Amino acid sequence: MAMNVMSSSPCLSFFGRKRIHRVTAVAPESAAPAKFEEEKVKLGGSELRVTKLGVGAWSWGDTSYWNDFQWDDRKLRAAKSAFDASVDCGITFFDTAEVYGSRVSFGAVNSETLLGRFIKKRKETDPDLEVAVATKFAALPWRLGRQSVLTALKDSLCRLGVSSVELYQLHWPGIWGNEGYLDGLGDAVEQGLVKAVGVSNYSESRLRNAYEQLKKRGIPLASNQVNYSLIYRIPEENGVKAACDELGITLIAYSPIAQGALTGKYTPENPPTGPRGRIYTPEFLIKLQPLLNRIKEIGESYSKTPTQVVLNWLIAQENVVPIPGAKTSEQAMEFAGALGWRLLSEEINELRSMALEIQPVIGFPVEKL
Repeated sequence: MAMNVMSSSPCLSFFGRKRIHRVTAVAPESAAPAKFEEEKVKLGGSELRVTKLGVGAWSWGDTSYWNDFQWDDRKLRAAKSAFDASVDCGITFFDTAEVYGSRVSFGAVNSETLLGRFIKKRKETDPDLEVAVATKFAALPWRLGRQSVLTALKDSLCRLGVSSVELYQLHWPGIWGNEGYLDGLGDAVEQGLVKAVGVSNYSESRLRNAYEQLKKRGIPLASNQVNYSLIYRIPEENGVKAACDELGITLIAYSPIAQGALTGKYTPENPPTGPRGRIYTPEFLIKLQPLLNRIKEIGESYSKTPTQVVLNWLIAQENVVPIPGAKTSEQAMEFAGALGWRLLSEEINELRSMALEIQPVIGFPVEKL
């Protein structure tokens, strides 16, 4: 196997419900998890460095999409454990947004608020902890101009309990134009409220325009966060990935495990519930099965789970930082196992070829604007 780094750490070799090792000497359970400081990468042309894999906090506090219209103390404790497990594994890049878990999205408690609490609590015992926080501005139709960005950002900072964030992004393109929003991002950088700025769900043309507008102020566009996975490769087809690579903009991949469809836990007989069930239907899951079988086979040859294989596939595309969503500590530890090794080039190509046979699912409509 090429570049296959094995370890007894639960953050590296979590495989299903068992941990499978290729070493004779097994470290005790109390051993400190391996960390990935060497895996940090710069976001675009900014000076911000983040772990090569992040964690998405979309599900934290949400009741409209992820948690079957329920949020309780058990889910809260699970989210907190997911945060702690991520940090224990050296993953310190967390992505949230003002609308995650908010009343706007019919949520129970704002994801930013939860992330802020988790960071504060962790720093009580780990005061030197450095966490890179990314959050987003919602381009709601009634928000106009640059000041709306600064106002929303300050509200986000208040919920997070911090004076600045590492990355601030426009969550989607504005209906009435984006020049004012981009000016607001630039103002946020110049006022020291953020270290880097990015966009999300931007098409190639919008991305290039945003890059040029910020460049005039000497501010790099650090990232474009888009839906990207082995079975949703629209960024490769619509020019977004190529533009990111050309301009030095990092592609942050949300839904990198296709909202659970690539983990193998769903079957035609057991599809996901809620809104995801309308995307990943039994008919779609039947077509997906041969690819899932091959992912599993490749994973077993590395003692890796299907989840770790598909995340590693994305990382292998270069200039991509996946941010899978973690609801539990087990998921967070499994995600960390995507780091520290690499698929062979022939395996990367084989998986893409097989995925080409599957029609992509529906994405976020605004990315086509």
